[in-house]
Amino acid sequence: MRLLRCTGLVIVLLAGPLLAPTAHAASPGPAVVQGENWQIRPVDGGYQVTLLLDKPLPVRDALPMLAVDGVPVGVARQSPDGRTLSLLSTDKTVLDARKVELLWPGQATARQHKIAGENTDEDWANAPQGPPLPVDPGAAGKYAVRTAEYNLGDEAVYLPGLERRAEVIGKVYAPQGAPGARPLVIFLHGRHEVCYGGTRILGIKAWPCAADEKPIPSYRGYDGPAQALASHGYQVVSISANAVNASDARAFDYGAQARAELILHHLDLWKTWSTVGGGPFGRQYVGKVDLNNVGLMGHSRGGEGVARAAVLNADRGGQYGIRAVLPLAPTDFARATVPGVAMSVILPYCDGDVADLQGQKFFDDTRNSITGDAAPRSTVTILGTNHNFFNTEWTPGQSEAPSNDDWSDTSPGPCNPQSPSRLTAIEQQAAGTAYVAGFFRLQLGHETSLLPLLDGTNSHPKSAGKAIVRVVSQAPAATRQDVQPFDQALPAGAVTGPASATVCAGTQQTEALAACVTTDEPSNSPHWVAAAFATQAQTTAVTKLTWTGRTGVVRIDVPAPQRDVRKYAALSFRATPDPAGAPKTDLTVRVVDGRGRSASVPVSAVSDALLRMPGSPGAGLPKNLLRTVRIPTASLTAVDLRDIRAIELRTDLVDSGTVFISDLAFATPSLGKSGPANLPKLSAASVKGAVQEGDAGTQTFDVAVQLSRPSIRPVTVHAESIGQIVKTAADLTFTPGQTRKNLQLTVTGNPRDGFDKSYVSIVLSAPKEAQLGDSFGNVKVLDDDPTPVLTIGSATATENAGTLSFPLTLSAPSDIFAYTSGLLVDGTATLRQDYAVPGDTGTNPPDRFVYGFVAPGQTTGELQLNLVDDKTPEPTESFTLNLTEVVGATLNQPTPLTGTITDDD
Repeated sequence: MRLLRCTGLVIVLLAGPLLAPTAHAASPGPAVVQGENWQIRPVDGGYQVTLLLDKPLPVRDALPMLAVDGVPVGVARQSPDGRTLSLLSTDKTVLDARKVELLWPGQATARQHKIAGENTDEDWANAPQGPPLPVDPGAAGKYAVRTAEYNLGDEAVYLPGLERRAEVIGKVYAPQGAPGARPLVIFLHGRHEVCYGGTRILGIKAWPCAADEKPIPSYRGYDGPAQALASHGYQVVSISANAVNASDARAFDYGAQARAELILHHLDLWKTWSTVGGGPFGRQYVGKVDLNNVGLMGHSRGGEGVARAAVLNADRGGQYGIRAVLPLAPTDFARATVPGVAMSVILPYCDGDVADLQGQKFFDDTRNSITGDAAPRSTVTILGTNHNFFNTEWTPGQSEAPSNDDWSDTSPGPCNPQSPSRLTAIEQQAAGTAYVAGFFRLQLGHETSLLPLLDGTNSHPKSAGKAIVRVVSQAPAATRQDVQPFDQALPAGAVTGPASATVCAGTQQTEALAACVTTDEPSNSPHWVAAAFATQAQTTAVTKLTWTGRTGVVRIDVPAPQRDVRKYAALSFRATPDPAGAPKTDLTVRVVDGRGRSASVPVSAVSDALLRMPGSPGAGLPKNLLRTVRIPTASLTAVDLRDIRAIELRTDLVDSGTVFISDLAFATPSLGKSGPANLPKLSAASVKGAVQEGDAGTQTFDVAVQLSRPSIRPVTVHAESIGQIVKTAADLTFTPGQTRKNLQLTVTGNPRDGFDKSYVSIVLSAPKEAQLGDSFGNVKVLDDDPTPVLTIGSATATENAGTLSFPLTLSAPSDIFAYTSGLLVDGTATLRQDYAVPGDTGTNPPDRFVYGFVAPGQTTGELQLNLVDDKTPEPTESFTLNLTEVVGATLNQPTPLTGTITDDD
């Protein structure tokens, strides 16, 4: 595929992966359906759905989706120029499509709503904050803070995960006068525009910035938590990742590996600067940085980057003591886990970018992924907070470059900027500072007075202000006794009376499990929405408890070795109401001892977990999030804590209802032990070099999934292919002693042009009893077909014809959209008086940008304009079309082009 930018017809080759590799497409058949700017056609493995956009995608952290007739059909791949979206669907009904359009997570769809009852906005507006936290982690400490920056160049390091060079830039926050080596915390921002100003206005801009542009300093946007931590004795470095943001749409994993490599490169630099000195700081930091006590915070795609960095560090032998990871509003495209490392995931309830709160899966997938995990983890859901405002450089009124509120829905509700439930930018940043600084002070500084911040008691720091926050916590294995995870069928006889308990997962029924929710919006259910790279992987399994009377009982018997619970601070589980049921419901928790005595506690007396989250359907709300029900064991005075025989959930408070329950355990909050895990590593082997697609036939490649060493326990991992090929998905189990399994990828050749470079991959997700090494096994496929030639004919029409079209002819069919765009220049014909751009309403300044295309598999198309029939006699008039871009073809004719309008009066 070639991309031409027509300024004197300078031709630039663009090698970009990730959209439909031409190697995998079948010849278009009679079942091809298409509209004005979209096409659906049969290919190997299903049906390729392709949409051509009139302008490049906005820069967001979430991945774009495609909807067919208003119903989402999956996450789409973006072309290198950002103008084409494509995906492979196995659903034959897409051939009945009338419309294909872009969809983002959280946007309303055409599916029928099945949410029952009224919204709970008023309940949440008056919700309690939790007991005050004695220590305010957002308050300044005793040390003055000195800041400095280092800039080693815009292309100072090569990142293999990006296949290009990136900048090495960071802002340092150092505590003045703090003795000895200080803990180091690295901050990494997320995906955002990289440059501003200048003349390039569409889509993600190239890196480095052009001469008339300035880089957007996203790395400077976390002064609040950085200053708070540094004032308490922590060395903080916030690093820039603009090069990754500019190129990650072309990376096989959307940049997670590259972001991890960038973090570890900065740690390599700090190892040198803190031991032998040199670089920009001389000997200033020698002996001042403790690289055995490191924390990582990553925002958005940076959240996935820091999670990957912690695992990559462990894979490289644990060269740095990464002991704490905080993904902030993160993406989680591949269902990665971070075993052995303390983790807290911050979820902004009004996230308008990563609107499905997919970062919840970091907690869900890691929490029971290895036996005896010594690290604590938590989720922190902050109501009234959006995605962008945690970074001041992404906040209007604070940022150097233009910025916006990512929550775009203006309908009434808790996330509307005018709602009293919505936090201002300053309030949101203060709350973020409290939880970011508090987490690292707890895990790196071992300040146990901060345990209540993240133990599920919802203790409230003063600097978080009016924020309503709900915390879910899993204590380390050493101070936790799991009673019933509720992820498998309960024993016979455990459920009695007018009640039933069914294990469920996901938003669609499978052969193995029922769906948990069947509401219209999967993105409303962060536990159960499918991940981009693991669409077939089972999501979090829970028990769905349904009752139709007040005598239903779920009884969980406690095994004899676990009956003495005196050393545990609380009994807890996670719960949330079914969106198809009542918005408010209740249960009684009854604890029974060996002498038959009992203590009963209504869930509503200790938690609002059975109150639906706020918001009305239509804008990604309300979220279905499991929340903490926590009963202090000290309150169970009526029973003998040395001999607890059973825990019951009773339906005696409400006539009928449906709730989801998970993770019943006794626990005591503790710091645990955190650090790089020494586990067997799962890797998928990539095929070395690149393969030519060929003009016909198939090539089959074995991708080995290997375990670095035998395990004494069974190891499981989900493996799934990505790329537009026949889907391969498997749940692999390595029995003790096994270390290798093989999966196959097949590449089919054809003689049609496509994108120059593409990947097909096996992706490993959600491992148990192991950690991920190389989680992507890639086959790089090079298109070897000639680029077709585009010919554009002249355009002449009478003014009463309604339209004027420049005919487009392609020398051979292609597997991708071949399109051209340009700007209109008036001659004797005047825009809006004699001709107009389609869709121009006449209310805004004239739009002179136009484009036309030839659809995949075809050889003709057009670039069309509307004509104005003015009924006034006039001479023949003309205008000029200056081409600015040709994509998917070469052009060998002179430009500009002329459009001619003849009078009919």
